[in-house]
Amino acid sequence: MRRTAGLLLTLPLLLAVGCSSSPKAASPATPSPASAPPTVPAPVGEASPMPVLSGGGFGSKATITIPEGAQPSGQFVVNTVSEGERSTVGKGDWVTVNYTAKDWTTGKDLPSSYDPNGKPQLYQAGSGQLVPALDQSVIGKKVGARLLVVAPPAAAFGDQGSNQLGVAKGDTVVFVLDVMEALPPDSTLTGAMTQPAATLPQVKDNGKAPMTITVPAGQAAPTDLQQAVLVKGEGKPVKSGQTLVVQYTGVLWANGQQFDASWTHGGAQAVQIGTGSVIEGWDKGLVGQSVGSRVLLVVPPALGYQDKAQGAVPANSTLVFVIDILEAV
Repeated sequence: MRRTAGLLLTLPLLLAVGCSSSPKAASPATPSPASAPPTVPAPVGEASPMPVLSGGGFGSKATITIPEGAQPSGQFVVNTVSEGERSTVGKGDWVTVNYTAKDWTTGKDLPSSYDPNGKPQLYQAGSGQLVPALDQSVIGKKVGARLLVVAPPAAAFGDQGSNQLGVAKGDTVVFVLDVMEALPPDSTLTGAMTQPAATLPQVKDNGKAPMTITVPAGQAAPTDLQQAVLVKGEGKPVKSGQTLVVQYTGVLWANGQQFDASWTHGGAQAVQIGTGSVIEGWDKGLVGQSVGSRVLLVVPPALGYQDKAQGAVPANSTLVFVIDILEAV
């Protein structure tokens, strides 16, 4: 839960629409209403000429070689280099992608998620948050696939380019995308759930709907952060600075009233954890938890919204959350 109202959607910066070098414009930008974005051509499976790939396979950095002296075809190419064997990516799924990139026009290698300081990209497929080369290419592909994408300007950085990446306006960009994971927005955890101590709220799983959280009658609200793992995940521990994909329900300790839930925002949400982007109770309560866990947090006012009212949350409220940690990137 964000410090103000609702959740913080943490988006990649380098490959976002409207990427620029200025700190303000470097965040995901909405195209100005005064100028319509360029029409993205329909993708094709192959065109001539094509870049050549070498180096490691899926899950490792690729080496992209542009045919000497060749000009790009101008087509938007999405070529499946190797098929995945897991679930098919749907529009709106939370997708994790590793990538290698090269500017065809200049021959320059671009930053990669496989670089020492690189990070995978986590985004909702088909949402328009990233350049079409990533936003659209993964839809209909399987998790585990490696894709070779040749993106003309309309599918890359258009007539704006990206100073941050060193891509000039009108450049064609080549991406190699490794589709690492995909989570539909209605994803939930499964497995036996252990109820917390009787002095803490009890939880009922409602499937693809907000949890029912029952606050113990007559019990004084705790003054310290309370945590209980209801389902123990088998994934890696959450680290500070990671972006989590979560389902959550939040109620007020005072009356059990639900004030927020991921389901009211369309399903699973993305939050950055451990950096002060969310309330302190989430930062303290989720860092170190295992991916795949369902966690109950009882957050005292000092670690929540303190003496400030936020929407349906009165000032000095003790908050109760049940959070499913679906992924950490």
